[in-house]
Amino acid sequence: MYRKLGFLLSVFLLTTTIASAKEKYQRPGPIHLTPAGEKWAEKTLHKLTLEEKVGQVFMIWCRASFLNVENPEYLQLVEDMQKYHVGSFAMTVHVDGPYLRRSEPYEAADLLNRLQKDSKLPLLFAADFERGVSMRLMGTTVFPHAMAFGGDGKADDAETFGRISAEEARSIGIHWNFFPDADVNSNPTNPIINTRSFGEDPKQVAELVTAYIKGAHEGGMLTTVKHFPGHGDTATDSHLGVASVNVDRAHLESIELPPFRQAIAAGVDSVMVAHVTVPALDSDPNHVATISPVIVSDLLEQQLGFKGIVVTDALDMAALTHLFASNIGRAAVEAFKAGNDLLLIPADFPASYNAMLQAAQSGEISRERLDRSVLKILKTKASLGLQDARLVDMSAIAKVVAKPSNLAFGQQVADDAVTLVRDNGKVLPLKSKGTAKGGLPYTTQEATGNQVVAVLFSDDVRTDSGHAFAREFRARIPDAHIIYVDPRIAAGMSDEVLKAVDEAQSVVAAVYVVPSGGKIDNSVAMADATGVLLQQLLNHAGEKAAVIAMGNPYLAADFPQIGTYMCTFSNATVSETAAVKALFGEIMIHGHLPVSIPNVAARGTGIERPVQVASGGTQHAQD
Repeated sequence: MYRKLGFLLSVFLLTTTIASAKEKYQRPGPIHLTPAGEKWAEKTLHKLTLEEKVGQVFMIWCRASFLNVENPEYLQLVEDMQKYHVGSFAMTVHVDGPYLRRSEPYEAADLLNRLQKDSKLPLLFAADFERGVSMRLMGTTVFPHAMAFGGDGKADDAETFGRISAEEARSIGIHWNFFPDADVNSNPTNPIINTRSFGEDPKQVAELVTAYIKGAHEGGMLTTVKHFPGHGDTATDSHLGVASVNVDRAHLESIELPPFRQAIAAGVDSVMVAHVTVPALDSDPNHVATISPVIVSDLLEQQLGFKGIVVTDALDMAALTHLFASNIGRAAVEAFKAGNDLLLIPADFPASYNAMLQAAQSGEISRERLDRSVLKILKTKASLGLQDARLVDMSAIAKVVAKPSNLAFGQQVADDAVTLVRDNGKVLPLKSKGTAKGGLPYTTQEATGNQVVAVLFSDDVRTDSGHAFAREFRARIPDAHIIYVDPRIAAGMSDEVLKAVDEAQSVVAAVYVVPSGGKIDNSVAMADATGVLLQQLLNHAGEKAAVIAMGNPYLAADFPQIGTYMCTFSNATVSETAAVKALFGEIMIHGHLPVSIPNVAARGTGIERPVQVASGGTQHAQD
């Protein structure tokens, strides 16, 4: 009897221990602040010192990679976190020239778990996952740029996009995405928004923004709309200089603000404020929105009624730092005084922290004002249940990330987004020669022919741009002549390219231009050297050329003679694959422009084509 009771007690204790072990991991689900969570936030606030409160309103970089516990980079992270009481990190990866050194999900999750263990309070982790987790980590579900969802046009797809991104992000320990982009891209020359926006129609942008928020919330992820009060009608990269939204209040009310209003109504968790001047709202030329009480406190919080977390755009951007060059720490103070709750990526973190601390100690920033922002942040952590469980279960990553059904969905969106703007009937569909011949490793490959030439224009041939396109293209035409070109080598390669074009029966020019923050003389137009070569290519090829915009759809405005023009709105690998499938007639083409291309096509344009050839098979009759 006693032995049986002892055995049952042992089983009970073991079961309880296992259950307790499971409880230590985060359990992503709908975001909800319980009474217990609210009580924890308020109790925690009262226990914090002034120094700890100041640390909670900062978010600094955390670059995901494998780091030994004695690695100086890791030790610096821990030192900054503990010395300055950091409350949040923005996860990104290292950059090496033109390369984004993306890490793996397990490396990221391990680093975030270790930081959580080393922190006194649970940490919030955020990231720029504008194209899903694949924007920073390899081996995850790949999605195209936001504008591709505009070309696809289905709100349900944006919702699914949000849900999948949330599930994958939460599995590695990221709670908060700085997305969706609520900017209405009404300026074709905008160098920093462009394909990051869903389009130029405020109604469609608002619909896709709210759908994404709904899906992300289902997956348990915090969302952010940006860049308030609107960065779509600008022609300057705010990473490099001051961008200005030079429109009147009526324009703001009808174009820029509606997506933000709907996002707030949909329960968006945070709003990111842009480093742009908006004279119609604040006439002070030195007041970018980030440090403007009129724009942050009056417009966003009072008039629009936003009660969530107001976060600055990165404080290290030149549009802001040039205003505080002699006292860089003041940027954080002025942004906070304007109404921002969270200070993102200060240019000089120690200086910014000390400036905020001094402002709080002197009374320039009241204790009540500081407490209000800190309490928002603590309640947000509690709404995620981080006070009870702050770690992620590493063993669950393989069950969540890169599910085959999710990978297929990402590809389907890219396929559905492909938009045929012009078709002269002379090029499409290309004829496949079948699959590439198999062979043993290190054996000689099939010789290159000149019947079909594909010229891939990118910013830098050393990057991945064009690799997936070339692989898919050669799978259909093994002897296709594929030429990579960038601005550094375009002039020197012009003779080779034009000779190949002259001899070819069909020519494809794939142009990779996407918005990228901080490039010198940033523009979404082609660089001079590659632009000249593309024009020469079009002159030589005539009607036998097709141009694919692998990103910026406005490209055709600079080359009005293009006869066959297709847009993917993205340079993601799924968009490269989609472009090739469309070229060969393997998928239905039914995307429509979410923007207008000056002097070329209006928003909504899209020539629809049925499937014209079976994948890997023979050509069918053209429609």
